[in-house]
Amino acid sequence: MADHLSKSAQATKKSDEDYWKANVRIILISLVIWALVSFGFGILLRPMLSGISVGGTDLGFWFAQQGSIIVFLALIFFYAWRMNKLDREFGVEEE
Repeated sequence: MADHLSKSAQATKKSDEDYWKANVRIILISLVIWALVSFGFGILLRPMLSGISVGGTDLGFWFAQQGSIIVFLALIFFYAWRMNKLDREFGVEEE
């Protein structure tokens, strides 16, 4: 009986570890996208994007002022959707 509980506990621990690895991976991917769009496109790559016009202004300025906010909001919705899916996969969804 103790051996069965031990295997069950090991399976639960493995499942928990897999869940958190997937969670951290989603967070890291979201942070990289956010940093690339807000800092990379808005500040570092702005001179290279200045020749592309969007809405009457250059693309670098657009990313710095509006694009990073839109991408940030999209990342929030993506994270909520993906975490709900991940919760269902691991059986930890909310009621």
